[in-house]
Amino acid sequence: MALSDMGFDAPMLAALHDMLDFVDDAEKPQHPSRAYIRDTKAMKATPADIIEYPNAYQFVVDMPGLKSDQIKVHLEDSNVLVVIGERRRENEKDEKEGVKYVRMERRFGKLLKKFLLPDNATLDKIYAVCQDGVLTVTVEKKTPDGAEETKGD
Repeated sequence: MALSDMGFDAPMLAALHDMLDFVDDAEKPQHPSRAYIRDTKAMKATPADIIEYPNAYQFVVDMPGLKSDQIKVHLEDSNVLVVIGERRRENEKDEKEGVKYVRMERRFGKLLKKFLLPDNATLDKIYAVCQDGVLTVTVEKKTPDGAEETKGD
């Protein structure tokens, strides 16, 4: 038996159809990937300061326990400064010998920070120095006329 035979007219059927219309697959909410969630947590847990000087920007990022060869600094999408490293446990062999942690408060895992560089940043003049677990990345500014700043003697 059709719905119209049961007393439902066309406008009512259209309204009912609209109410019961299911979301297309393309409109279903997409869940973030595990990598995205892991990177987001790492970015939140990696402290950083941004300092603006008259001729440069400076990004100061805490990277505790990492040496300079364990840290990568690169540009992504031509204007995003990416700082990444990973801190691992020091003595995994101790666990095999029956040694266990009584308390573990220091953070292990990925350290990540991304910075969107301003339009006046000179992308080919980026310098990074790591000292005592603190990474300092300096990005020179362009001069107001569009030329690049030059360091004085």
